Amino acid sequence: MLSLHLCFKQGSVDLPIRRIGDSMFRQIAIAWMVAAIATPTFATVIDGKIIRQNGNGQFVKLETTQPFDVGNDTFDDDNLYAFDEDQNITLSEPINIDISGDGSRKISQGQVVASHYVFFDSLAGIHYGYVDFDAQILGVAAFQGTLAATDFLANTSVNYISTELRGLEDGDIVWVDEKDPQRLWVYWAGSSPGDYIRVFTKKSAGALS
Repeated sequence: MLSLHLCFKQGSVDLPIRRIGDSMFRQIAIAWMVAAIATPTFATVIDGKIIRQNGNGQFVKLETTQPFDVGNDTFDDDNLYAFDEDQNITLSEPINIDISGDGSRKISQGQVVASHYVFFDSLAGIHYGYVDFDAQILGVAAFQGTLAATDFLANTSVNYISTELRGLEDGDIVWVDEKDPQRLWVYWAGSSPGDYIRVFTKKSAGALS
């Protein structure tokens, strides 16, 4: 008989040790490996934080399994939001970007990219904060033209409204961290309609191809 410790965390509680036979041990091990391979993990936007603000917001990663509207003052709160769009897509043609870590203004054809949406839809808030991704940031679409041209990378259940008003508002800035190319900094003031940008990263290790 083999002794296997089945330790599945549920909060801070571990399930107890059970004694099982060799055959059962092999079956559990195989099932565990199959589940690990078959279950997708979507962790491309991995974290974020508001460092300074004049409101009471927090970083929120939105899940896109259920439809929701974004744009046209549909949120009107102090939170810093982000969600994942299409993941690990090979570009069939180059795309233009407005901001990057190395000063480039284009992502080349054949590059594999993951797309993400970051926004601040507030009445009168100010944010200084960041969003972290699980891969290097290639560039940012920060204005209406580049956002519209890359909407084909959205591919979610999200309904994008007032698209002609997207982009950074006057005086707002975003930039890629010089020492950490997986971190995007934001310094912006949210009013109507708010700030909306699309972030492109290299192939995401946390999403299925």
